[in-house]
Amino acid sequence: MASEEDDDPIIQEIDVYLAKSLADKLYLFQVNLHLFGIKLCRFDMFVVELEMAINTLSPNYCRSKGEQIALNVDGTTSEDSNTYSVKMMDKQTFTSIQSTTNTSRYAAAVFRKGELHITPLQGILQMRPSFSYLDKADGKHREREAANEGGDSSQDEVEEDVKAVTVRFSRPESDQARQRRILSYDFLQKKQAEEPWVYLHYHGLNDGRSDHERQYLYCQAMGGSENTELVKTPKEYLAMLMPPITEEKIVRPVGPSNVLSMAQLRTLPLGDQVKTLLKNVKVIPFANLMGLLTPGTDSTAVLRCIQQVALLVQGNWVVKSDVLYPKNSCSPHSGVPAEVLCRGRDFVMWRFTQERSVMRKEVTAIIKLLPEDVKDFLEHMAVPRINRGWEFLLPSDSDFIKKHPDVAQRQHMLWIGIQSKLEKVFNFSKEDLVSKKDPQTEAMHVSGEQRLKAAHERARQNQPSLQKDLSARRQGKGGAGPSGGAAVRVKEEPVSDGEDEPMDTSSSSSALPNGLVNGYPSAATSAALNPHNGHGGTPMPSPSPELRDFVWNMFRKQHVLTLSEVKRLFNLHLASLPPGDSLFHSISDRLLQDTILMSHCKQILVPFPAQSTAAADEQKVFAVWETGETFDKHRQVLYEIFMKNYRVRRNVIQTRLTQEMGDQVTKDDVDRLLKECCVSFGGMWYLKGTLQS
Repeated sequence: MASEEDDDPIIQEIDVYLAKSLADKLYLFQVNLHLFGIKLCRFDMFVVELEMAINTLSPNYCRSKGEQIALNVDGTTSEDSNTYSVKMMDKQTFTSIQSTTNTSRYAAAVFRKGELHITPLQGILQMRPSFSYLDKADGKHREREAANEGGDSSQDEVEEDVKAVTVRFSRPESDQARQRRILSYDFLQKKQAEEPWVYLHYHGLNDGRSDHERQYLYCQAMGGSENTELVKTPKEYLAMLMPPITEEKIVRPVGPSNVLSMAQLRTLPLGDQVKTLLKNVKVIPFANLMGLLTPGTDSTAVLRCIQQVALLVQGNWVVKSDVLYPKNSCSPHSGVPAEVLCRGRDFVMWRFTQERSVMRKEVTAIIKLLPEDVKDFLEHMAVPRINRGWEFLLPSDSDFIKKHPDVAQRQHMLWIGIQSKLEKVFNFSKEDLVSKKDPQTEAMHVSGEQRLKAAHERARQNQPSLQKDLSARRQGKGGAGPSGGAAVRVKEEPVSDGEDEPMDTSSSSSALPNGLVNGYPSAATSAALNPHNGHGGTPMPSPSPELRDFVWNMFRKQHVLTLSEVKRLFNLHLASLPPGDSLFHSISDRLLQDTILMSHCKQILVPFPAQSTAAADEQKVFAVWETGETFDKHRQVLYEIFMKNYRVRRNVIQTRLTQEMGDQVTKDDVDRLLKECCVSFGGMWYLKGTLQS
């Protein structure tokens, strides 16, 4: 011990004093620039803005760029509220953020005459550049664009759809809802924006006021009685150097109430971790959940926790309804209490345990909630698919079911209990839902080759009886017959060429029309020939009057439609028909195209670019060619232009119309033509439906 002291002798002793005059007022700014001005705002946290002067006379300063920025921000007007009063960017604003939330270990020290005076810091603020002037410039730019669009002609105007207005009355705000609103990020931002700024005066380094304030950095009372914090016994000093281990309280930074970092998440108990993750993602595979938790977490413990807050649907875990809609809460759309919302969402989850896709219209008809609430349920666990309704968000996880059969069986029994409760509440049965879709599903999945084999088999079975009847008839009539042949001919159905596949119509019932199965003509309808689309001589059923009326009325309203859009509108029309209506059944793409061409329409062969991502049905563009109006000639000229160009400018269309029609073409005629048949993007005009998003 003595040898160690000799090797490390004491060179000098310095008295340390603790100054308290500025203990709750001293802040450290991390900035190294000349100050132009300073303003201060206190709002729960300490927020400071510093305005730094920019040397506009420096050879490194771009004067033209500074003037352009000032013009974008303030415009051409001269007002007191302008950001840059000299029409040039001559200053830059810095905004403070807290470098650390715990400043108890930091202090400012001054050394004078062999004495060290330290003052505890109240806060450490790091100054960072603020680009709020760019937001202001963007706002000015949007205002100018809105003003220009408002004063433009009607060529870009789109008719607004008539929408039903739902009148709702606000409910009294609960304490929980008010607490969530107060802690939300939007509320904090709004409150901070309303807080008035307190402008301060800056004193330089050599200013008299600065020198006066610097004196408070020295301890005012030099007596030992005033510095009891620095006078400790050896035991107390040792306890300060090695304090007992205590759990440190983590101070969370202020942020949005619905955001939780992974570091904070892993400090929670396992059950709260699982519940928080499920509330955020709504649906998740078990393997992904384990990847989000702390490495080494026991999967058995996770399974116990997840079954308390989620249900198994197609091998994936979906958060329970009562977790999302706790007791005493209500719907933000309709004000429906949480109990009703939970029943409706449980029904949607149960439907996904039975099939991959559901139709929102069918769900709404059973649970009888507003479409907005039903859409919220579906968005939690499904995605919309064209012609298929809403499909479950994730693929079925059969690996989890094989690995954990006991959990899967337990969840299956739980769903049986939930199903029985739902059947009593909503007055339905599982068999009713299954019977509605089974006939259609079977009809849609019978291939032409299978039907051909079935027809051959039936012909072989019926051939003996038919031969016997034919022989008896010949004996009775002396062998005279219309054909004189003894063989029975079996008519083979034509093989599909790829365009005769039926459209996926959700409202089809089990009743199929005579002579047409899955869009394929039978022998009873083979008399009609189809002369359109290069299929001359192929037997095709003629379109019904109802189908022709629907197509004609649709093109009279829209004028230009792609085959994909026609099929979408047709499916919407089928969905609006009352249950049991059998006017339209198994309408094939080929029959639909023939009906369009028979309705005074023509296919426009638009030259799509090679890099286009449009599907085949989206590249088939049809337009009404003749309506009996004098305006037909204008449309035909427009269609001829788009047969050679994928997109054109307005002046090209106007010039071509003037060449074909003469000077009688007015600006109103061009506006009407473009509004009926085209859409605009980036100064170019496209036929409706050909512009890819």
